[in-house]
Amino acid sequence: MDKKINDFLPLSQATFYILLSLREVRHGYAIMQDIEEISRGEVTMGPGTLYGALGKLEKQKVIIKAEVDEGDRRKYYQLTELGKKILQLEYKRLESLVENAHEIMKELESEGN
Repeated sequence: MDKKINDFLPLSQATFYILLSLREVRHGYAIMQDIEEISRGEVTMGPGTLYGALGKLEKQKVIIKAEVDEGDRRKYYQLTELGKKILQLEYKRLESLVENAHEIMKELESEGN
């Protein structure tokens, strides 16, 4: 592997949600629907953005095409072990950001009142 895992971070919002969606094998349209659902409607992704990102992630070996029914013409994707590690690291990174900011944000909010 020529890239270190940390070289992938930070992830864009779109990439983070794509990787979250691929917690199970999905095809493109199902990924778009799942992203909208898990983001509670905050993120909607068009096909151009999605397929551009999927192509890049596949080249980077973060995801791979999954084998499914031969009769189904849709392309299905799944996370690789690398993809799972990247997602876990990004989650920890974001969690740390929120934890580190928590007390400061509480102070700022109380100053505003």
